[in-house]
Amino acid sequence: MMRRLLLAFALLLMAAPAFAVNPDEVLADPALETRARALSAELRCMVCQNQSIDDSNADLAKDLRLLVRERITDGDSDEAVLNYIVSRYGEFVLLKPRVGMKTVLLWGAPVLLVLAGGLSLLVFARKRAGKPTGSKLTADEQARLSELLKK
Repeated sequence: MMRRLLLAFALLLMAAPAFAVNPDEVLADPALETRARALSAELRCMVCQNQSIDDSNADLAKDLRLLVRERITDGDSDEAVLNYIVSRYGEFVLLKPRVGMKTVLLWGAPVLLVLAGGLSLLVFARKRAGKPTGSKLTADEQARLSELLKK
């Protein structure tokens, strides 16, 4: 029974997220370290692409973590650190992209296309509703219809 509990506890520990920040990267000042961790959580690992640099074990992520800490200790603000990294790696490095013309187009274009398609379908359906379908009756069909209506 005790063995099973130990095994379950060991499995639980393995399932817990492993943060990639190494002890040699941690800043001595807890306030600066907190800022560095917050910024690292906002930056995408360019190797892993679905992880922040805070969670990634890739060499590039480590370099970026060190760069963030270096810029913070040099006195840069959080925005200045992010701007510096974005200037070097592009907007893709941000896990939450900034709202700008590109992001508005990216998220707005599908909505505009659906609205334009719905509007064009509505206009097409209205134009078609007023038009008669089929061909005109022949003289024989018209006479037969008149005869049936008289009865």
